[in-house]
Order: sequence, then structure tokens, then C-alpha cells
Amino acid sequence: MQVKDIMTPKVLSLTDQHTLFDAHQLTSNKGIRHIPVIAKASGRLVGIVTQKALLGHVMKLVGQVGTEKLETKEMQVPITQVVSEHFQTLSPEQELSEAGEYFLSHKHGCLPVMERDKLVGIVTSSDFVRLSLDLLKQLDTKGY
Repeated sequence: MQVKDIMTPKVLSLTDQHTLFDAHQLTSNKGIRHIPVIAKASGRLVGIVTQKALLGHVMKLVGQVGTEKLETKEMQVPITQVVSEHFQTLSPEQELSEAGEYFLSHKHGCLPVMERDKLVGIVTSSDFVRLSLDLLKQLDTKGY
């Protein structure tokens, strides 16, 4: 199997012009834990905002300004202050076993899928769990 077989092709992302508020709203409203950030000028992937980094920044702001002024303060924080620029990428044709080994050894929650410097999908640890469940169900129906 290849990465393209389990990746999510319609990726919700933000640009480097967005703010912490935008990321907080996107994760809250869409129930996602990883947000790729794209450079508005070049269209290249800048990095990933993780749920852990987002929550860390939000909690720091709550400690500084309280919950009453949180949204206002979030709107002043560029997303580039939250984004992780250290990430591995995959290609759609890459073997799933390689991606799985990377997940296990590096404990990352997602890997962006790139084709010719363009973000074409994302693979998360949840995608691997979903695949595992599907395979287990197939085995169950075959009587293994």
C-alpha cells in the first residue's frame, strides 16, 4: 500500500498571514489537530501547527491576559510564532510501511504529503488506526 491510499487529500490549512486566533478557531470548529501553514507569497509549505503547540500558546496567553481578553490577544499573535518548521514530508507513492516506521520512531501525529512542492494531502496517526481497524474487520469476516 502507498501513502495515497490512506491520506486525506482535502487538507484544511492556513497561510503565514493568519493568526493564532485563526488556528484556534479552525481546530475548534473542524475538530482537527494539525494545521499545515502555507506561505502566501510562494505557496510553499512553511510548517505545521500542532494541537500541542497551539494549546501551549493559548494557555500562556490565558495566564498573561485571562480569558476575557484571550481572543483579542490571539488575533495579535502571527501563526508563524506557533508553527513548527521542522517536519518530514511524504510523497503520495511512498510505501505506507516507511511512513509507519517514521510515526513510530519520531512520535509525530501527522506527515504532510507533497508532490512537486505542493501540499496534496496529509497522513495522521488516526489514518493508520483506521486502516488497522479496516484490516482487522476483513480478517474477522474471513474467520481468522
